[in-house]
Amino acid sequence: MNSSTQTSPERAYPGLVKLGMVQINGQDRLLWSASPSDEPQRHFSAQAIAKLTASLTQSPVPALTQVAVAILLGPQGSFLMTSRPQGKVYAGYWEFPGGKFEPSESLGEALQRELQEELGIDILAFDPWCVECVLYPHAMVELHFCRVTQWAGELQMREGQSFAWQTLPLEVSPVLPGAYPVLDRLSRA
Repeated sequence: MNSSTQTSPERAYPGLVKLGMVQINGQDRLLWSASPSDEPQRHFSAQAIAKLTASLTQSPVPALTQVAVAILLGPQGSFLMTSRPQGKVYAGYWEFPGGKFEPSESLGEALQRELQEELGIDILAFDPWCVECVLYPHAMVELHFCRVTQWAGELQMREGQSFAWQTLPLEVSPVLPGAYPVLDRLSRA
């Protein structure tokens, strides 16, 4: 198992259930299932997981949404989290900034465009860190988390979202379920 798929197996996350390892586009990925914390958690039988896993062996996976996600690293171990704007799925939940890849964009291009659109900043240095796959009720996403260590410009919340520099334990809530495995990684970094 490579570093992008290692996660504490005993760890439980709010609104998130580990489904297991799957092959997605030729890569072994740990697949999570998410639901809002105010809804009953979805439970999957072994048969349902096997059927889902079989459907994911197609290459490329047709319903997979690629997302570039930034972990902006600030002073004294802090990192930036933003709230999801009104009108979006999971509005008001806290997450790391980023968004969907456009057709034929690289990870760096998607990350740069999304941070310019959302925060008004330009990336000067980033490091691809890990990938998490999450099955939400509305979509299946492959989250490409990148550590951003240098950027230019002042933060502007261009989508009406809020922002907070955080350290662990978090002071903001609720948190988007797909962020929990990365928060766990940050706690061990």
